[in-house]
Amino acid sequence: MKQARIVKPGDPAKNFSLKDQNDKTFGLYEQTGKYTLLSFHPLAWTDFCAAQMKSLEDNHEVLKSLDCIPVGISVDSRPCKRAWAESLSIMRTPLLCDFWPQGVVAQKYGLFREENGFSERANVIVDKNQTVIFVKVYPVHSIPDISEVIGFLGQQSK
Repeated sequence: MKQARIVKPGDPAKNFSLKDQNDKTFGLYEQTGKYTLLSFHPLAWTDFCAAQMKSLEDNHEVLKSLDCIPVGISVDSRPCKRAWAESLSIMRTPLLCDFWPQGVVAQKYGLFREENGFSERANVIVDKNQTVIFVKVYPVHSIPDISEVIGFLGQQSK
């Protein structure tokens, strides 16, 4: 499969449905009317990814107050994500399983690292009308700054 270009602000969001760690289906287009933060991370059980997902959980109420639904996305399986979420005490943040076909959502957004078999570390914000409004790819060995996302969302409500 040819690597798609990385999604850009102004692009229509590509719909998907994935299971989360609790076997609930999350459909992107079902979130119309709210902002959605797609927080791509390479793999569960790594320190950087754990810190990234904990930041979503720790800021759940702030993001909710900004009318935003945060979700984590990686190529890990549902049983893996469930055990990982339990180990991190993540109760409110859906951790989506882009497991099979491997990385299909990351591929749709141009964020799949074919040579590694996992996604880039990236944040993508989809607006209430299913248009991409924010995209940032981070170094794999880093933790995205959640305050950057919160600040951006705060500006959208002005």
